Amino acid sequence: MKYAYLKAPVKMTTPSRRLVALRRSKWWTFIPVIFMGIGLLLFGSAAFPILSYQIFTSPRFRQPEFLKPVATDSLIRQPIETFTPIVLGEEEASTFLEIEKWFPTAPKFEPRPTKITHYTLSIPKLKIENALVEIGGLDIKKNLIQYPGTANPGQPGNTVIFGHSVLPQFYNPKNYLTIFSTLPTLESGDEILVNFDGVNYRYRVEEMVEVSPDDISVLEQRYDDSYITLITCVPPGTYLRRLIVRGRLAVK
Repeated sequence: MKYAYLKAPVKMTTPSRRLVALRRSKWWTFIPVIFMGIGLLLFGSAAFPILSYQIFTSPRFRQPEFLKPVATDSLIRQPIETFTPIVLGEEEASTFLEIEKWFPTAPKFEPRPTKITHYTLSIPKLKIENALVEIGGLDIKKNLIQYPGTANPGQPGNTVIFGHSVLPQFYNPKNYLTIFSTLPTLESGDEILVNFDGVNYRYRVEEMVEVSPDDISVLEQRYDDSYITLITCVPPGTYLRRLIVRGRLAVK
């Protein structure tokens, strides 16, 4: 006996009115375009501050004559220890939370005698109020860091302070990971206020410059007056160069 098998006809379901209307509107065909637009917007929000800084802001900080502002005999130099140079992209960004990575060839100065371990810094123009500075610390995600062995505030010499920065749209003056993001907006004459051991000191910004990570002249000490140097990474959101903001103690 022979048997024959026939394929059953496919039952066509009637599409719902909502599905028919959706197919006719074809708005869903624009979903890839919408996501592409969002992606471009996010990329632009990150790229624009960097390009804007490079084109409009960075040129005013390129002043090579500032790098060696005083005669050699007024500088105190220390032997330079050997460090492995850091190349952008070869190490995790988290390593730059340690200030010793910012200037790989920087010397290590002898600690200054003091019982004070922390003090506060304020920059009215940037809305930074009583930011904590740790003397000789290493981790800048917890507070600002005074480079070990540099002069203490109010003393003859150069107080060198490091602070982290990110893209300016994420700036928060109370967050130590973003606290120096708007440092490039400072200008000559702006005030930097320090409270050290109960004494208030007022510095005025005199000079601003960019240097490469291997230029350690910004850490050198000069004793003709009391100076403060603020350091962060630029362009914003990168670790390519270092922005140096130097102020001098204002006469009351």
